[in-house]
Amino acid sequence: MSKLTMTTRDAGRGVVIVDLTGDITLGSGNIFLKQTLRSLAEQNQTKVLLNLAGVSYIDSSGLGELVAGYTAIGKVSGELKLLNLTDRVKDLMMITKLLTVFEAYDDEATAVASFRIDADDYTTGKLTPVLRQTSVIH
Repeated sequence: MSKLTMTTRDAGRGVVIVDLTGDITLGSGNIFLKQTLRSLAEQNQTKVLLNLAGVSYIDSSGLGELVAGYTAIGKVSGELKLLNLTDRVKDLMMITKLLTVFEAYDDEATAVASFRIDADDYTTGKLTPVLRQTSVIH
């Protein structure tokens, strides 16, 4: 069993990517994942992408924590999606039918682009006034 490590990074468009490495199992790793996902929800980070490329094993409590995180982010009208599932993790997610709950992607750019765009996400830059020209006919 390997220790779970996590790092977060900003992917733009309001999306936070959490890169996980190790096993998601009962114990401190599971608690660390729970705290991280709850903290993101409390900070109103509503677009979360879990990169599972470095996760080799997930036990039943780890699956439960993924579902709990999905629920916590959903309660703040957010989305939690998965990225880079290993074959072993993908098989587990298929067997448990959790791939019908989570959106999962193999490409980071596609995953980031899949998140809803909020009105606040649009930026127009500096607005310049439009001057109307009126013609005077004599």
